Amino acid sequence: MLPSFNSRPQGGRTAPCDERAVFTAVVYVLTSGCAWRHLPETFGVSPATAHRRFTAWTRAGLWRRLHRAVLDELGARGELDWASAIVDAALRAKKGGTLTGPNPVDRGKKGSKLHVLSEAQGIPLAVAVSGANTHDSLGLKPLIRGIPAVRSRRGPRRRRPVKLRADKAYFSPEHLTWLRERGLVPRIARPGIESSERLGRHRWKIERSIAWLFGFRRLTVRYERKGPRFLAFLGLAAALTCYKKLAKLAT
Repeated sequence: MLPSFNSRPQGGRTAPCDERAVFTAVVYVLTSGCAWRHLPETFGVSPATAHRRFTAWTRAGLWRRLHRAVLDELGARGELDWASAIVDAALRAKKGGTLTGPNPVDRGKKGSKLHVLSEAQGIPLAVAVSGANTHDSLGLKPLIRGIPAVRSRRGPRRRRPVKLRADKAYFSPEHLTWLRERGLVPRIARPGIESSERLGRHRWKIERSIAWLFGFRRLTVRYERKGPRFLAFLGLAAALTCYKKLAKLAT
């Protein structure tokens, strides 16, 4: 199920260790939230080696490929509901450098914002990170473009849902036009006109998805100074969330 772990740092040299043990150590850091230096010796991998390999795999785009591989398997089994996509964002505390900005709900302290797009049942299809002061609506187009072409049970790969559901923060005439030009039916609450309760019938699914992601403790407080590494952990969390759905089908 997992893709090949042959991605190597630039220069072609790696420490002699079991790459699956390194992967398990990375997952442990993600789920437990522990610092790299506190990685238990039971994994048989030094913290420096685990961190170095994590960085190399991040540069090679492994987490994005892993996420797509699991989505492909779910799509081939007909477990992805393309009737609609749901988008939302959430703020996180910061201890990093890039992809941060003043947090409007925490006295101006810097923070990061996580953007998530799921299919109709809440399985995450695309994720992104921005500064906390970035408006939610600015993440809409990148998330739509970031939906991978996923295998289907029948026919060609698919990457376009029928509808797009979002709250009032994403409403604008520009977004409505942009979505319709791409064949998407916008279902975005209109400020001052529509109640959020109608969208709430569907929005709880994306809120549940975000809760699943924040179940990985490394995402609850951002420790990575470099934005791409924090995004890498978010991508791995999305892949593991999808894999849990796949594992349930096998039992």
